[in-house]
Amino acid sequence: MNKTIEDLANRWLKRKPDGLGALESRVLQSTLERTTISKDTNKAVAFHQTFGDRLADTIARIGGSWSFIVTFIAFLILWTAGNVWLLTRDAFDPYPFIFLNLVLSMVAALQAPVIMMAQNRQTERDRIDAAHDYEVNLKAEIEIMALHEKLDELRHSQIIGMRDEIGRLAEQVKRIDDILSKQRTSS
Repeated sequence: MNKTIEDLANRWLKRKPDGLGALESRVLQSTLERTTISKDTNKAVAFHQTFGDRLADTIARIGGSWSFIVTFIAFLILWTAGNVWLLTRDAFDPYPFIFLNLVLSMVAALQAPVIMMAQNRQTERDRIDAAHDYEVNLKAEIEIMALHEKLDELRHSQIIGMRDEIGRLAEQVKRIDDILSKQRTSS
């Protein structure tokens, strides 16, 4: 049975082929060719990342971790304790810790855009994953519909065969009944 994308689009998606997107066409083509459609989207994304992308992801991963937060809190405690108690006479950054505020502001000013860049890339990855999930789900639905269709055809052919067999058995029963009737009338 030679099927075309147009046949599959009409039968399973209830749409005309010109109303299909590239994704649906690709899924239907893979169904016709009986090829897999799933792939590792992480490899594709990683292949296209620049050094800056990887650096931003690393900074976001480190900056958003508990180890960074705990280390940074320890640094702040050491800084303030060192400048308040240990260096009371000639403190490097005396209270109100203006230099520490400057350092924190610079870290925040640099870290925030880098984290936003990483989040934007993660959003793009999520979009790619969602599109791929849709593609795989659509292919699975089409394959399930094809299996249902095959099972329906098989069941229909079995019912036709059973009907024909019942017809043959009915004819044999009728012949046997005719033979028995003749034997009863002749005896």
